Amino acid sequence: MSLLADSNTHVREVLNVVNHQLTTRPTSESVAQSWARCINEYQLDPSRFVTPPVLTQYELSARREALGDLIACSKLEMTTLYQQLADPELAVVLVDSGGVIVHQVSSVPFAEAVADDGFRVGALWSEREAGTNGMGTCLAERDCIAVCQHEHFYPRYTSLTCSAAPIFDDSGEIAGVLDVTSRSKLLQQHSLVLVGMSRQMIENRLLDARYRHANMIHFHSRPEFVGTLHGGKLAVADDSTVLAANRSALFQLGFRSLSELRGRRIEEAFNASLEDMIARSIRGSFHPVTVYSANATNRFFLVAQTPQNSAGRVTRVLVSDSAARGSAPDKRAPSPKLDEIAHLEFGDPRMASQIQLAARVIQRKIPIVLRGQTGSGKEVFAQALHSISPHADGPFVPVNCASLPENLIESELFGYRAGAFTGAQREGRRGKIVQANGGTLFLDEIGDMPLVLQARLLRVIEEHEVTPLGAETTVKVNFQLISASHRNLLELVRSGLFREDLYYRLKGVELNLPALRDRLDKLPLIHHLLANETDDPPELSPEAEHALLTYDWPGNIRQLRHVLQMAIALSDGQPICCEHLPPEVTQRTPAMDMPTALHLATADMDAHLADDADISALNAIQLNERETVLSLLDEHRWNVSNVAKALGISRNTLYRKMRRLHIRLSHEGSASDGMPLDLDA
Repeated sequence: MSLLADSNTHVREVLNVVNHQLTTRPTSESVAQSWARCINEYQLDPSRFVTPPVLTQYELSARREALGDLIACSKLEMTTLYQQLADPELAVVLVDSGGVIVHQVSSVPFAEAVADDGFRVGALWSEREAGTNGMGTCLAERDCIAVCQHEHFYPRYTSLTCSAAPIFDDSGEIAGVLDVTSRSKLLQQHSLVLVGMSRQMIENRLLDARYRHANMIHFHSRPEFVGTLHGGKLAVADDSTVLAANRSALFQLGFRSLSELRGRRIEEAFNASLEDMIARSIRGSFHPVTVYSANATNRFFLVAQTPQNSAGRVTRVLVSDSAARGSAPDKRAPSPKLDEIAHLEFGDPRMASQIQLAARVIQRKIPIVLRGQTGSGKEVFAQALHSISPHADGPFVPVNCASLPENLIESELFGYRAGAFTGAQREGRRGKIVQANGGTLFLDEIGDMPLVLQARLLRVIEEHEVTPLGAETTVKVNFQLISASHRNLLELVRSGLFREDLYYRLKGVELNLPALRDRLDKLPLIHHLLANETDDPPELSPEAEHALLTYDWPGNIRQLRHVLQMAIALSDGQPICCEHLPPEVTQRTPAMDMPTALHLATADMDAHLADDADISALNAIQLNERETVLSLLDEHRWNVSNVAKALGISRNTLYRKMRRLHIRLSHEGSASDGMPLDLDA
């Protein structure tokens, strides 16, 4: 790219050097335009380096105070990102809309090494002050950007590689930039991907923080993405007007900017009222329910939630919903949720006996272990138990021990004090155990907890106190403990994978949730799920009803819900017939394994996706990393070698990442590399 000429001799010489560098080394159009701005607009000279100016402590404090909510929403994501990248030679920084670094997470040696070059908290890194760089150029371009070594305007910074993404606030303006700067010799494409995902999490946190008194609607066209980074999020006032939306919501609803959507009633986006969506979400235990766009052309799955301090309003919603259905609320029930747990049995006597036993022991604060196959509703059951426990007024804090990385589960559970490890938040962080104080702690897939942490958990249970990482003082805690696993914990004890003393401490009582195929009467449950999916549930033809009742359901309730969602969509308001059901349900083939059954039951999903039982074990960051890898695989026609090159990693590393993210290669995809698939290599 040729830059504009100048009559000044020195500037012409600079332009010649710059033109030569940009034409002989591959670079992006954005970087080339940034160099043009640096020379033509800012009159900078790459041979005359000037250290970026640094704000005074007073000026920095004023900026940080004005950005209090942004910094608070960013700290945890920055720490998590730093731990994910696991490189001591990098820093994760947050800059404000003016280019000032307001928060930084890095190792002490790296921070000291780059401080002399002006890379420090309080420094101004706009293009005008620091030339082409990740943070400043990201602000100028208003888009994600990577600046690799020689692409920096000043030679002083050619040892650095930057990956930056803009953070937009609820009004669509840039609130700041999230940046990763490292000494890597290669541009790490996956760093920019992770920065982009962390940016989305910060934007969603910022929306929650600024609209904490509003109703939140999470939605997506695919149910597994509801509540993830790719999900749409709307903040809605009690009068049903839209207050704010994230970028995914605008994209899915077809709006170019928030100004087009803000102030409209929610009924202009969906074919349901706010109170109807809230009532259906509560009845469905906050599993995604089906709605359609206002013009009835697009189907969405959503969860609607009221503000945390609106329990009275939730009760009114449930009562009004009950009245609308022609039944009066039971005045004897102390809480709407008490009636809900009584009906979890759906006519099954074994389930009824487990509910009665659970209701008795929960009042005595006895630890409970839930056993059941994946998809059998263990978390729904645990939430229902919490609602009738003596700790019902406290929080329900779920922790999936299988989805948390081993290096994060300790800090997530027990918390940490400021400075406990590199990148720890300055004010420290409460762990899940402390968050559950006064409420219920639900440890899902407890069998996957590392042995070293089992000892710490045992001490917490016995002594009713927890010591955060790096702290010397303990915190007293009091909570109801509910654990769950699809694995046989006693067998894990015998094989040495689970502590025997912890097993007997957890097992005050063990409740077994029956598999769906073992329920004596599935019809009430089927009608309940149909009612949760649509206001006007379709009827079942005798043949379809017989097929649903006689199928083995290896994926349990989760699989049944997916099948019914598909059937409702295909029947289009008419009675559900066998033609609306998957062939494995109507043909009554022998029971398949769960991945195969769930894959067939969700035929609208990509053939290479893992089953929903696997996906449910992933956390939000992993779900979005999985979606990114899938997009690259589709882009490169599932050629693993090409995708690995695009990510800047080896094929074996990509194979391990795919296994961790539950991405299966088809025969054609694995054959495209001309070598066998080796996930353990």
